[in-house]
Amino acid sequence: MDEQEYFVRLESTASNPEDLFEHFEQRSTADRTYHALPSARHGIERGTVVIEDTIVRGYPKIPRVLVLNVGVPSFFEQELAIEEKLDGVNVRIADIGEPLAFTRSGYVCPYTTARARELLDPAAFFREHPEKTLCAELVGPETPYTTHDYDDIDSHTFRVFDIRHRESGRPLPVTDRRELCAAYEFPQPRLFGWYEPREAIEGAREATTELNRKDREGIVMKTLNGEQMAKYTTESQHHEELAYGFSLPFDRGRDFVFSRLVREAFQAAEFEDDDDQLRKRAQRMGEAILLPMVETIRNTADEQAVGERFTVRGTPQQIDALFEHLYDQSLTLDVQDDRREDGERIVEFVKVAESTRDQIQYYLEEGIHRE
Repeated sequence: MDEQEYFVRLESTASNPEDLFEHFEQRSTADRTYHALPSARHGIERGTVVIEDTIVRGYPKIPRVLVLNVGVPSFFEQELAIEEKLDGVNVRIADIGEPLAFTRSGYVCPYTTARARELLDPAAFFREHPEKTLCAELVGPETPYTTHDYDDIDSHTFRVFDIRHRESGRPLPVTDRRELCAAYEFPQPRLFGWYEPREAIEGAREATTELNRKDREGIVMKTLNGEQMAKYTTESQHHEELAYGFSLPFDRGRDFVFSRLVREAFQAAEFEDDDDQLRKRAQRMGEAILLPMVETIRNTADEQAVGERFTVRGTPQQIDALFEHLYDQSLTLDVQDDRREDGERIVEFVKVAESTRDQIQYYLEEGIHRE
């Protein structure tokens, strides 16, 4: 890799190529070698990839609004769109001689790549737009990364929420992107509407309330040119993430849990005017915290596998490639079920949370916690 050439093309804030590329990792997939940036450095987004003379820019980190009444008008100065934010895995699909799906941290996932080729069929799009990247969410109950249920998704699917220039990362304007997705029949997130910043406060509140009733994640607000973005999530999402965090208490850490508590507290302060409603909300949050942790303790005591549970579906070759990819990341997996249905292989497995399992086993055996 010619570090000087890519240093210039990436327009990094680093003082020289060495300062930038010491943070990249060399990886390989299907006889291809590439370099990926696992965390944001020197003005370059996490997940940025250099592969075969091509740069695939990482997806920018989206700031979060905590208080709608002040956050929206202070962050946005021009008209914006409100779209649904879906709970799934964020991938970027780019054509590198063939479509490849890159995760947020810059891994090429063979399973997601294969499913994207089948479900989105992006070959025609890339023939016409080879310089573009499709930014999509893989969602549904049968994925190897997230397990959120959606009423209209039986297994898994994609939602294209952004289209960006592959190397510069510049987004298409929202209207252009939605029209292009429609032209190629790419599924995309729901659009709630277009708003001036002051009007968007109530629009965001109404959209969030509606999505919360359906146990969905939240919204993303974007200026019409796609350059500025902010996200806002629902009460049900906060509780789901807290339940997840406390089901793996010694793997997810205090920062993960505290940030979700902060989001919930600010939203409750803004949304709940009635003390009775606030108390009911607090009870729901308490259940999200305590019940999954108790279940994990009991499962550990019963010697059941403790961790994240997933179901995946695909061809035998796709499933083999997925598990090879997961094992390459030094994950401990406990396969619970492996079966065939209509020519597809369906595997249920647990990504074992070793820190949580080991720590709980220690407390169950010793009964002492030294603070």
